[in-house]
Amino acid sequence: MTLDVPNLKDFDQRLRDEANEDLADLISEEPTKQTQIIAIYGKGGIGKSFTLANLSHMMAEQGKRVLLIGCDPKSDTTSLLFGGKACPTIIETSTKKKLAGEEVAIGDVCFKRGGVFAMELGGPEVGRGCGGRGIIHGFELLEKLGFHDWDFDYVLLDFLGDVVCGGFGLPIARDMAQKVILVASNDLQSLYVANNVCSAVEYFRKLGGNVGVAGLVINKDDGSGEAQAFAETVGVPLLASIPQDDDLRKKSANYQIVGSAASRWGDLFAGLAEQVSAAPPVRPEPLDQDGLLALFDSDEVGGGIVLEPATDADMRGKYATKRESLEVIYDDA
Repeated sequence: MTLDVPNLKDFDQRLRDEANEDLADLISEEPTKQTQIIAIYGKGGIGKSFTLANLSHMMAEQGKRVLLIGCDPKSDTTSLLFGGKACPTIIETSTKKKLAGEEVAIGDVCFKRGGVFAMELGGPEVGRGCGGRGIIHGFELLEKLGFHDWDFDYVLLDFLGDVVCGGFGLPIARDMAQKVILVASNDLQSLYVANNVCSAVEYFRKLGGNVGVAGLVINKDDGSGEAQAFAETVGVPLLASIPQDDDLRKKSANYQIVGSAASRWGDLFAGLAEQVSAAPPVRPEPLDQDGLLALFDSDEVGGGIVLEPATDADMRGKYATKRESLEVIYDDA
């Protein structure tokens, strides 16, 4: 038995149909779609999985139907939600089922806890394939499982922001999501990634896309202010600030959910859930490299550095001799 792969063009169009309204130019009091598909981007290790696991748990506590989809090849989006237990990935399960001549069923790849439905797309092993192509293949399988017929209030997609190949830009390039949320901290590298995502959003807007940025979540906020300044400068709302706190660090390391009314952090994630729901997508104004560096103290980012051009003599070092050109001259044989 073989699996039929959906026509990618038809799949592409159906994704566009999910988000065919130009929401980024509208300020609305409530979502205009029954299901909000939201893509969350950030630098690897910045805390997207921590933020999403607790956000999705809080939304479920509030009575919302939530589907959390991990789109990171590390397959760690759902680890906090499931107490550290690894979730079988769609790609790995599909491969095994195909070899056995069997179809993939929902129960093979989708699991639930605390009212949250969650799954991992997965990806190839290191050096054995393209992670971006793996994501595209994963969503083709979701289509086959009935993705567009599922009934959820929110579908949250966890994407790496510092990988630039096509599959990781799927929600933006193909209007798959209605809006994007950024997760960053007060450091240059995570804000560089957030700025790149803003650039991608604006690029595809100019090509006719509809996806906008709904806002920024600051994780491990030490109060230094660079991330907040970035949000203000590019013109996106600040949705929440999750402090740099030892209690949060320990609970995250021990796979404990804090996005619950029973937690001392419950109000923080309840507020984030409200912001995520209501924030309209907007068109960001991405910064150039100098603008990004200007958010930081010049002493911290080498603001006084001047580019000094190298010379041919520099490149030759101790072998430097004056020559008319760089042409290689061979000795007579």
